[in-house]
Amino acid sequence: MTTTARRELVSPATLRAVRSLATDLTVRIVAELWEAHGFAPVAPDELKYQDTGQRRTEFMHYAEGVNWSDPDQVRRALFVFEDFIREFRDPNQPGTPKWLEDIRVRLERDGLVLDESGKIMWSAPPVLARDLSALTDASGIFVELERIRRDLTTDPHGAIGAAKQLIEATAKTALRELSVPIDKNAALPALVSTVQKALKLDAGSAPDGPDGSKAVKKILSGSVNIAVGVAELRNQGFGSGHGMASAPSGLGVRHARLTVNAAVTWCELILDTLADPAAPWRRDKA
Repeated sequence: MTTTARRELVSPATLRAVRSLATDLTVRIVAELWEAHGFAPVAPDELKYQDTGQRRTEFMHYAEGVNWSDPDQVRRALFVFEDFIREFRDPNQPGTPKWLEDIRVRLERDGLVLDESGKIMWSAPPVLARDLSALTDASGIFVELERIRRDLTTDPHGAIGAAKQLIEATAKTALRELSVPIDKNAALPALVSTVQKALKLDAGSAPDGPDGSKAVKKILSGSVNIAVGVAELRNQGFGSGHGMASAPSGLGVRHARLTVNAAVTWCELILDTLADPAAPWRRDKA
């Protein structure tokens, strides 16, 4: 099995900056701030961090239990960071203290914004909140997700190209998990059709029950059009991947968001069905 290196959404530099705040808090408060958001410490013998500081060590007892590649866990961990900043900050101190500016800069490098009220938000949020750790190798998907996250609000052309490639990477990943041969020369519409048939997500092979209802069949037919539409938009020169004599005009962030959201809808359908232990496709595998 291939080990996939997942991108951590919070950098070690940001973690160090927030960890330094624990130095001036009590061990009890450090633990309470983490536990208030549902985190538990790792076992003492599992802790990799080494430090003579008891409070910083307590901080890492919880931080090392966070999956920093999981958007849901990171979202809760950012709440913890907000609480650390509020606990540490002196409301009577004028201006922005250096320690807070250091944290702000590091957060910005991670694609996060610390606003004046103390809330931490994504400037370009992760677009696919799914745990892909069960896949043999999800690296192709992660590459395109990172491109989308980087380009969504700054380079619509690049984000649209990455959205098409995300669909392609998801289709090929799912087919590999299903042990279905992949035609390296297949165009995207053929890949989409092949994976949806393999997962019994095409209107023709959907079984009885919710998956075979007229309403779901309409949605499934629409999902094919979504994936093909994303590919066509990119191929018409509105997405990266082809050299052009002239850059596309009138392309904006809203077009990129529309395309990315459409691609993510299709990818979530495929990944959710692939992971569902009760999905109809599994009956043929039994």
